[in-house]
Amino acid sequence: MKLSYYMPTKVIMGSECIVNNKDVFQELGSKAMIVTGAKSAKVNGSEQDVVTALKAVGIEYILYDKVMSNPTIECAYEGARLAKENGVNFIISIGGGSPMDAGKVIALLACQDIKEENLFSGKYENKILPMVHIPTTAGTGSEVTPFAVLTNNKAQTKMSIGTPLIFPTIAFLDAKYTKELSKTITINTAIDALSHAIEGMISNKSSELTNGLAEQSIKTITECIPSLNIGNLSMEEREKLLYASMVAGVVIAHTKTTAVHAMGYSLTYYHDIDHGRANGLLLGEFMTFTAKSEPELIRRILNAMNLNTIEDFNQILDQLLGEKETLTDEEIESYSEKCKDTGNMLNCPVRPSAKDIKHIYKASMGK
Repeated sequence: MKLSYYMPTKVIMGSECIVNNKDVFQELGSKAMIVTGAKSAKVNGSEQDVVTALKAVGIEYILYDKVMSNPTIECAYEGARLAKENGVNFIISIGGGSPMDAGKVIALLACQDIKEENLFSGKYENKILPMVHIPTTAGTGSEVTPFAVLTNNKAQTKMSIGTPLIFPTIAFLDAKYTKELSKTITINTAIDALSHAIEGMISNKSSELTNGLAEQSIKTITECIPSLNIGNLSMEEREKLLYASMVAGVVIAHTKTTAVHAMGYSLTYYHDIDHGRANGLLLGEFMTFTAKSEPELIRRILNAMNLNTIEDFNQILDQLLGEKETLTDEEIESYSEKCKDTGNMLNCPVRPSAKDIKHIYKASMGK
C-alpha cells in the first residue's frame, strides 16, 4: 500500500474557541494583519472576537478588509505591500474561501519578491508568514489545504497556487459565524464541500485513508440535506457542516480536485456563478462519466449517501440548486478549450477528452 499524508495545520473547533484560546496568537508574533472582506466578518462577530483576543494578549494589528469575492492577483499584491509596510509578523484570514485564499498569497508575497508572471510557477523560497484561518462558511475547507485560487484577469480564468508552504498554521472553527448566512450561500458552500469529498474519492491520488475521511464528510453532509432544503438548520447541523467542510478540505489537500473544478472556473469567471453552485451544476454528469470506468467507486460514493443511482443523486442536487443556468454551444466550445489541459484533468482516473468535456457541459447546462 502506498500512502502519503501530511497535515501541519492545528485545528481548534468549538464555541468561543478564538477567545478561549487567545494565548495561541502569542506564539505567532507581536503584530498581525487581519485579512477579510468588507462586511461579513463584522456582521457575524468573527472580526470582533479576533480583535478582543488580540487586545487581551497585547498584540497589535492592522486591518485589510478589501478582499472581494473571487479575489484577484492585484488584491493579493496590494495586501502584501500593506503587510510589508507595517512590519506584520503573521496573517489572520477571516471569511469564506476568498479571504482565506487571498490571505495565503499575501503571507507568501509578504516574504518573497515574486513577479506576477511567476506567481503560479510553484517555485518559491521557504519563507512565509504564519497564518491563522477562521472560516465563516462551511464549504471551502481552505483552512486546511495547501492551495489558493485567485482570479487571473489577463488569462480570463481562475488559477491555483499549490505548495505546502501555504498550509495555515492554525485554524479556528466556530459554527456561530455561519448562523446568519443566507439559505443560498449555505447551500452553495455545502455543495462545495460535498464536491470536494466526492472529487477526492474519484481522484487518482486518493488512498484508503482519504477515502475514509471523504466518506465521513459525505455522510455528515447528507444528514443535513433535509434541513438545507428548507433553509432551517440547527446549530448542531451547522457544526456538522463546518466539520464536514474541514474534513473534505483535508481530503483534497492530499488528492487535489478533478475536472469538476476545472470546468467550473469558467462558470464563475464569465457568469458570476458561485463556486460551489458551479461544482454542483456539473457534478452529476461527471459522476456519470466516471461510472463508465469506475462503477464500484461511484457505487461507494452513492452508498455513503444512502442512494441507489446517480439519478437519485441528481434529484437531490436539482432540489438544492433550483432553476439552472444555461450555456450556448459557443460558450461550451470556449470553456471546454480553456479547461481541457489543466492540471485538474490529470487527477481523473480516465482523463476526459475534449468531446467528453463538451458532453458534460451540454448535458449539465446546454440549451
